Amino acid sequence: MTALTSVADIPRIQAAERPDAVALWFDGRETTFKQWNDAANRCAQALLAQGLKPGDRVGVLSKNNDDFFALWLGAVKARICLAPVNWRLAPPEVAFILKDAGAKLLVCGADFADVVDMIVSDVPTLEGLVQFEDGHPRWPSFRDWIGRHPAEDPRLPSRPDDDVIQLYTSGTTGLPKGVQLTQANYLALFSLALEAGWARYEPETTNLVLMPLFHVAGVNCGLLGLLQGVREIILKEVNPAEIVELMPRMGVNYAFLAPTIINMLLQTPGVETADFSALQRIFYGASPISESVLRQAQDVFACDFTQLYGLTETIGGACYLPPEDHAAERDKLRSCGKPWPGFEIRVITGEGAPGGPGEVGEVQIRGPGIMKGYWKRPEATAEAIDSDGWFSSGDAGFFDDEGYLYIHDRVKDMIVTGGENVYPAEVENALFSHPAIADAAVIGVPDERWGEAVKAIVVIKAGQAATAEELIAHCRGKIAGYKCPKSVDVIDVLPRNPSGKVLRRELRAPYWEGRERMVG
Repeated sequence: MTALTSVADIPRIQAAERPDAVALWFDGRETTFKQWNDAANRCAQALLAQGLKPGDRVGVLSKNNDDFFALWLGAVKARICLAPVNWRLAPPEVAFILKDAGAKLLVCGADFADVVDMIVSDVPTLEGLVQFEDGHPRWPSFRDWIGRHPAEDPRLPSRPDDDVIQLYTSGTTGLPKGVQLTQANYLALFSLALEAGWARYEPETTNLVLMPLFHVAGVNCGLLGLLQGVREIILKEVNPAEIVELMPRMGVNYAFLAPTIINMLLQTPGVETADFSALQRIFYGASPISESVLRQAQDVFACDFTQLYGLTETIGGACYLPPEDHAAERDKLRSCGKPWPGFEIRVITGEGAPGGPGEVGEVQIRGPGIMKGYWKRPEATAEAIDSDGWFSSGDAGFFDDEGYLYIHDRVKDMIVTGGENVYPAEVENALFSHPAIADAAVIGVPDERWGEAVKAIVVIKAGQAATAEELIAHCRGKIAGYKCPKSVDVIDVLPRNPSGKVLRRELRAPYWEGRERMVG
């Protein structure tokens, strides 16, 4: 593969090496690598003609589509940074992010035109509006907008610290922050992911992109495939029945699936008989997965599995668990693996010292994938990254004696009951091994005697039944008594963010209303 000097080289190189191969498939529409590169060039020219300058931000508010990648790479060619927005947010939250980014242009999906009308007056920096699809009475469609300009590559020289994309944190512990990911970050990602081996795809195979493209897993999954000449199948959003039908029909070879999506697919009618023989590898990550769900997925999909652990602030890089470590005899399924080449990871205990094997502490990460910083938040950046370059993840974990990292949970989700630390993921893993459990979350609730008590909130599979007493007894056979739920509530669906993480703050809120939380 030709050496890259910039993220903008990806469409240039692929257009030269395989111009007529299909790069993108979306809802039946195919785009070749040459067409993609031409569209990116036209987009770059359109952005420059709009008056945008290097370092300016372009907002995106849309569900997944193929033209996202023309917009993104066009922006990179013009040295302009994309700022995708979580389309599940409420209008005031969308306005906050666009205003925070100082977006000069907004490209939206037709589904969100009404939202844009509601908030446009609240974002004074906006100088232009474009809609991906045709049909808006005032805004040009994306393809018409770029079609007015020549497919001439501006060939602007990039710099290592140019921001390529600004992804916003989920805001589960405060206002969202813009994570600045640079040319240097992405060139390191490509180099180290390929060196580790997990990211190697065969050209002109097929990769499924269904994680949202405002999330690091979605954009990285798409870009790593395009880097290597892979056909990308872009799905607008997660629809389990559509995925089960489409994967065999399109001959999908690779897919990144959040654990909650894997769990949903396993409960989708027809998954047992679908032909997944083309599948070579499923990547998973972004939230914990239970052993029972993972074992069932291995049986159903019959392909290699690779776990990836990382954060937006580390460009998704940190640890990986390769297929060979998913074998039953390895007993590593609850680990997220070992560090990628080029990444250092340590666990810092409550005493502030690096932890030894089995000692739980906060996971810290250092390496060339660490973000430039939080956009216009120097204090938050300094709090997250120390003077030696260590990024504090907020995740609690430990290493085993073979150097494999285990993530318990977010540090702030830890439950302290009677002086003992309980990590929700460990309890949830025990609950998931019960045959009636479709989904589960564990939180700490106030307890006069113990400070906090462990509460399970579960979703029961259709046609199944389980009492609270039965589930608590089941857990006692799996984990220590103090870790077991003291109570169980049943609900229809758990609140999750787009990456599949349970929004425990929402679940906890009713129980802690009017109280000062006793633990962090």
